[in-house]
Parts: sequence; C-alpha cells; structure tokens
Amino acid sequence: MMLLALLLLLTLSAYYLGLRRAVGVAGGPEAVRSLHSRPPYYGVLTAIWCGLPALLIYAAWQMLEGRVITHLAVAQLPADMQALSPARLNLIVNDIRNVINGNIAEGQIGPAVQAAAEHYRRLQTISGMASYVVVVAAALAGLALVRRRIHVRLRARNHVERLVLWLLAACSTIAIFTTIGIVLSVLYEALRFFKSVPLTDFLFGLQWSPQMAIRSDQVGSSGAFGAVPVLAGTLLVSGIAMAVAVPIGLLAAIYMSEYAGRRFRAVAKPLMEILAGVPTVVYGFFAALVVAPLIRSAGQAVGLDVSSESALAAGLVMGIMIIPFVSSLSDDMINAVPQALRDGAYGLGATKSETIKQVVLPAALPGIVGGVLLAVSRAIGETMIVVMAAGLTANMTLNPLKTVTTVTVQIVTLLVGDQEFDSPKTLAAFALGLLLFVITLGLNIIALKVVRKYREQYE
Repeated sequence: MMLLALLLLLTLSAYYLGLRRAVGVAGGPEAVRSLHSRPPYYGVLTAIWCGLPALLIYAAWQMLEGRVITHLAVAQLPADMQALSPARLNLIVNDIRNVINGNIAEGQIGPAVQAAAEHYRRLQTISGMASYVVVVAAALAGLALVRRRIHVRLRARNHVERLVLWLLAACSTIAIFTTIGIVLSVLYEALRFFKSVPLTDFLFGLQWSPQMAIRSDQVGSSGAFGAVPVLAGTLLVSGIAMAVAVPIGLLAAIYMSEYAGRRFRAVAKPLMEILAGVPTVVYGFFAALVVAPLIRSAGQAVGLDVSSESALAAGLVMGIMIIPFVSSLSDDMINAVPQALRDGAYGLGATKSETIKQVVLPAALPGIVGGVLLAVSRAIGETMIVVMAAGLTANMTLNPLKTVTTVTVQIVTLLVGDQEFDSPKTLAAFALGLLLFVITLGLNIIALKVVRKYREQYE
C-alpha cells in the first residue's frame, strides 16, 4: 500500500510538473494560446506516462512474485524433498508459508523446512525492496521522458485521447473475455454432465432428485435430473415477485416524477431506495417469520391448505425487495423525457394523464424495459429469500401455496461443501447455470428488440 501511495503522489506531481512545463515553454500564462493543446492536457499526458507503466509493472510483479519466490525456496530444499510428488511438495510449501505467517512455530518443523522458510523470508524482503526501486524508477523515467518532450507543437490532446481510447478498449476487452471465460467454463462442465445424463432427460424430465449413491447397490444410486420442476419454481417465484414489483414500482415512479412536489420527492425517493440496501438475509427472516405465517393463517382461515414454506411468501417479499430497482430506474427515465414533448401534448389539448399515457411512458419505454429487465435478473438470481421462505423441495406445481425451489437454490445446494467434479450430482449445478444463462440471454434479446423498436420511433 505504501508503494501505491507513493506512486499516486508521483503521478500527481507529474501532472503539476507537466502543466508547469507547458506554461513555461509557451512563455508564461499570457501566451498559452500558442500551445497546440490546453495546458492541462500536457499535465495529464505526463501523469499517464508516469503512473500507467509503473502501475502495470507493479501489477505484473505482484502476480509473479509468489511463484518465483516459491520456486526459489523449493530449490533450497534437499534433493529427496524436491523429488516428492506434487501433492506432498505442496504440503511442504504450505508449511513454509505457515511459518512465515506465524501459524506454525519454527520448532515444530524440520531443519530443512525451517531453512527454506528463512530463505523465503529473505527473498520476500529483497523482492519488496526491488519492487520499490523498479516501480519508482519506471515512474520517474516516464515523467522525465515526457516532460523533456513537451514543446509548443506537441499534440498533447491527441495523445491523451488516444491513450484513453486504448484504455477503454482494454477494459472492454477484459469484460468481453471475462464473459467468454465464464461461459466456456460453465459450458465445459455442463457438457461433461450431459455425457452422463441425456440432454432431453434434463430439459424435459419432470423429476428432480440429484442424489447419487457411492455404490451401485445403494438405494437411490441413479438420481433424477429433470430440470422442469426447478425451472417451474424459478418462474413461479419470479413471476409473483414481478407482479408485485413492476406495478408498484412503475406507479410510484410516475407519481414521484409527474405529480409529487419537490419536498415529498426529496424525502420519499431516498426512503424507497433504502429497501435496495437491506441485506437479503433480512428479507429472508422477514419472509420466514412474518409473511409465511400470515399467509398460512389466512389460508387456514378460509379452508386452504398452505405449506409453512410457500412460493407466495418468497415471491411477495422478493417483490418488495425489487421495487426500488423498478421505481428508481423508471423515475430517472421518465425525468429524462424532454419537456418539449409534454408541452406539445398540452398544446394539443391533452390532459396530464393522457400526456403521461400516450407521450411520456412510450418515450421512456426503453429505459423502463431496461429497469424491468434488471429487476427480472435480480429476481431470478435471488437465493437467500427462497431458501428461507420457499424451501428446497422441487415440486412440479404452479400452486403458489406449495413449497418450491429455484435454479439458484439448487446450484448452491449442489456445490456446498467439499465436492469432486466427477459425478452427475455436482456437474448438474453447471447444467443449471447454463440453463439460467440461456434464459437470461433470451430476456436480453427480447429487451433489445423492444428498445430498438421504440428508439426508432421517438428519437
């Protein structure tokens, strides 16, 4: 952290020195118009070349430092230890690191491991000092190089914009490759699952019981991996949540943006957005201890058979949690509609409600669709509320008063604990993840089509 703070200080100093240098070569503050670019661009250019290369060197150093030091420390071990299997050698490396971190007393290990730990500690010290020297030297070299090249005709703005463009492209590339990596990793494990379980059985099977026995003679040695009950539970809970969140959130957004006064809006909107900051486990407690018993008592009062854990309880509480996503984004989109559209509707004799229904909402529809899509994704991905209020049983039902489960809950259940990724039970989690990804992709495609259609009409 000290090195990063020093690098930040050098970068700020580079900006100031580059700015002063540009003003100096121009002949003073009165003559800065002779420069090709505004003076701050020269400061930014100097700061970028001071901080960015040094930061990249620091990042690469941090990524490689542990591997290099470990390799050098292992090289100090006796030959018989170096010839051990990789698993046992990793145990020795862990002992060395535990000694360094103080988790194991030095008297509890052998002299060879103790000597390797001392060597590891010395290498860490040398590496820390070397990183300071190299990073600071790179920062100073970049500062001196760019500052020396500053002159009146240097196209500083062009250089800065090009560097920023490369930085933005690099960030976009990282995001794209991260997404591709996630998809490929899930797809690879899902394909391993489909080698054991046919795709048709997974997509159209009506029973979900992913319990696999260790031996073939045990009961339940072949599990049932039909995803329809899990998917039905996901859609049921998400549908209930959206039936609560979308109308309330959209109507709240319309009221706050078109009818409410400034004082009420200044108080009501922050209070509503507090709901988005409440931890989901708190919503889960509320659903399990308050909402679910109320629903069960109300159902029993009218003669209905209501489970202690139900999709209705989870969906209602999840809808309350999602209201701020819909209302806040919809409110922002409605406020972004140009006032000229409203004035034109009023000029044609439309009432306020007619203007909202026929002008404002259609114009804000792309943003509203985006907010609803975000809310749907939030509902599909919710886990804690479903675990505490809807249960873990995969029932093939559309009755909201029954216990159901969702895709995300099953993924968590299948991957809890120490798991080996060589059985259909564990690999089923990746198949469910791939199914969830395909569903979300379909929702995105639908939303993009809606947005494109209305943008062509109102822009």
